Amino acid sequence: MLTHGIPKFLKLIEGNTQFADPFGFGETLSLVLAVFAEFLCSVLLILGIGTRLASIPLIVTMAVAAFYVHGADPFQRKEMALLYLIVFITILVFGGGRFELGRLFRGR
Repeated sequence: MLTHGIPKFLKLIEGNTQFADPFGFGETLSLVLAVFAEFLCSVLLILGIGTRLASIPLIVTMAVAAFYVHGADPFQRKEMALLYLIVFITILVFGGGRFELGRLFRGR
């Protein structure tokens, strides 16, 4: 997800807020939410900090991608979004495991 989030993050920093607005929130807010999920939450998952909480925006993003953006597309087009959705749901349910860096902050 980070590879999708970095270009969006750079676009936001440049001030170019043209972005898809599938739910009518406004282009800027939609871009900020996408950057939050795909960039910030991906970095948190990679670092193993707050993995369960960080997976929630990614689950929402992948659900929107699979069922709204690619809803009418054939299965091959939505397959990756569904795969990521399953992975992020698994992380939400089971957490980051014993090597999660967040354990250092919690003292376990």
